[in-house]
Amino acid sequence: MPIVGVKDTRRQQLIQAALESIAELGLQNTTIITISRRAGMSSGIISHYFGGKQGLIEAALRYLLDQLGKDFRERIRATDGSPEQRLLCIVEANFTEFQRSELASRTWLSFWARALHEPGFKRLQQINNARLYSNLRYSFAQKLPAQEATDAALKAAAMIDGFWLRSALSPEPENSFAMGEALCKRYVIGALQQSPR
Repeated sequence: MPIVGVKDTRRQQLIQAALESIAELGLQNTTIITISRRAGMSSGIISHYFGGKQGLIEAALRYLLDQLGKDFRERIRATDGSPEQRLLCIVEANFTEFQRSELASRTWLSFWARALHEPGFKRLQQINNARLYSNLRYSFAQKLPAQEATDAALKAAAMIDGFWLRSALSPEPENSFAMGEALCKRYVIGALQQSPR
């Protein structure tokens, strides 16, 4: 009889090993061997749990996406749930210490580069884009007319992604991430202050 939780623990260890391998070697140079060695497991276990390297890499990317959602939910629980607080929590979730980390940032950068050419990655990127836009639009729509809410959500999403990308590539990422987060927050608060409601 299998020990309860062993499968989930092994899966998470493999996901962590995949993220570490991508951060160090890049997506192209990450292989089943580099991942399994890092995890201290046989290479066959990757096929067993994920169906191969592609399945594991997609699981690692889903982990990053899930972490965004988890960080947002943790933050919003500590607020009054107002549109302003929701928007600030969305920005904060995209600029957490984890999302700023070398592990996450290098994986995101590798992922975005490959999303243009790999359907599985492209689908995950579209999900991520749609989720960010939808959450922003919902919050802006509580205070702004429909078209203004749409415009504000599109601008805020572009700012979050743009400042995050510039910061990840900056020679001083910590300062750049902090400034990017502050400017995104300033934008969403300013957009809400123009509310006619």
